[in-house]
Amino acid sequence: MNGPSSPGDGDPPHLIARIIGTGLFVGYVPWASGTFGTLVGCLVLLIPGVWEPNILWPLTGLTFAAGVWSAASIARFEGNRLSATAARAKERFQPYSHAAPDPSIVVIDEIVGVWIAALHVPASVVTLVIVFVAFRVFDILKPPPVAQLERIPNGWGIMLDDVVAGVYANVSTRLILFLAALIHLQ
Repeated sequence: MNGPSSPGDGDPPHLIARIIGTGLFVGYVPWASGTFGTLVGCLVLLIPGVWEPNILWPLTGLTFAAGVWSAASIARFEGNRLSATAARAKERFQPYSHAAPDPSIVVIDEIVGVWIAALHVPASVVTLVIVFVAFRVFDILKPPPVAQLERIPNGWGIMLDDVVAGVYANVSTRLILFLAALIHLQ
């Protein structure tokens, strides 16, 4: 019998769950799927008006809710199946075991996380690069409580760890922009 993180424990996810959870199938990129998912989130931010808080907040909230549902559906079926690069990254930076499955094809969490990192920061290409790098750093390193949140089951942990990584990236982006402004003023 398969354990809770073994592939094939649940019914195959609905096509809509796969479309949402894999970020329009970007999660199927065989290497660095989380980075590609983050890039999808950044590309959405380039759509005129999306970066505005009155658009980005509701978009993030709705996508988070859809992400919990789709991530849970995919995780029940896929278990902790990881791409080779995701397995190496987890082995190096997250050597603990996962109580809840988090397959690497699920990238909706990275999309939501990078949007959170961009909330209420000035929209610019430079800021987008900072947001992208800061989010990837916190998503990979998973400082507390990010790693602990991953353990929450049913799609919540998959999404919540990236929410907190996004908050950390948002604060870091603000700090970097503030320090850059101070240096520029001198």
